[in-house]
Amino acid sequence: MSRIIYLDGKYVPEEEATVSVFDHGVLYGDGVFEGIRAYNGRIFRCEEHIDRLYNAAKAIMLEIPLTKKEMTEVLLETCRKNDLKDGYVRLVVTRGKGDLGLNPKSCKVATVFCIAGSITLYPDEMYTKGMPIITAVQRRNKATIVDPQVKSLNYLNNILAKIEANRAGVPEALMLNHDGIVAECTGDNIFIVKDNVIYTPPIHVGILDGITRSTVIELARKMGYIVEEKEFTLFNVYSADECFLTGTAAEAIPVTSVDERIIGDGVAGKVTTEILAAFKAYANENGTEIF
Repeated sequence: MSRIIYLDGKYVPEEEATVSVFDHGVLYGDGVFEGIRAYNGRIFRCEEHIDRLYNAAKAIMLEIPLTKKEMTEVLLETCRKNDLKDGYVRLVVTRGKGDLGLNPKSCKVATVFCIAGSITLYPDEMYTKGMPIITAVQRRNKATIVDPQVKSLNYLNNILAKIEANRAGVPEALMLNHDGIVAECTGDNIFIVKDNVIYTPPIHVGILDGITRSTVIELARKMGYIVEEKEFTLFNVYSADECFLTGTAAEAIPVTSVDERIIGDGVAGKVTTEILAAFKAYANENGTEIF
């Protein structure tokens, strides 16, 4: 059965979901997107994802031709038409069809599409054994260049770091900012644990304000942990008791080796395991109902 895609006001089979080669999202990576999870028949943190999409669009002066309420219905209806109760949804807004010139004024109306399906980033065993990562030579974009808080279609900065991870034979790469401060990974935020205190980089060092990240901070504090949004360097990562990554698709996954330095005991730590369990329980019980 063909997957049903929302595209500019219509729900069409994926074979018919085509975007113009003159779309500036294709030509220039000019647009924004959200990756969203569905758990147990609910959209997780639906309002937060919609708000972030519209904030990113505002930052790049991209006018979305739908209200937030209408966009939310697009998200829900796409899930319904694909009978998606658990899975992954990609919501995309591009500058729209224009010409070969760079000027966005040639794009009269934004293109909007929504894809509902499944995604698996990491094998199940990594959630207990953990995974190795490396530090990329590629530095994270400065906020004065392309602000990482804008979840834009231009992911080349992240992709170049991901290529480094691929060449090293590991699943992820850690990115530093231009001052050598730990920022985030190519698709995930990073946390470290030291002496039972949880640390994660603050937004201003150049990271995406991850929705899973904020959820984990909230849950960890409710569980009694101290969580500090604080700058740190690779030294602090190497000497951490635990390290884990968070993201919409990844949820919370332990890192047990960074640049061939073993983190903690080399397996998923107690804090990471507890947070992952708490996150899964929370995600399966909360959200905007699809059906």
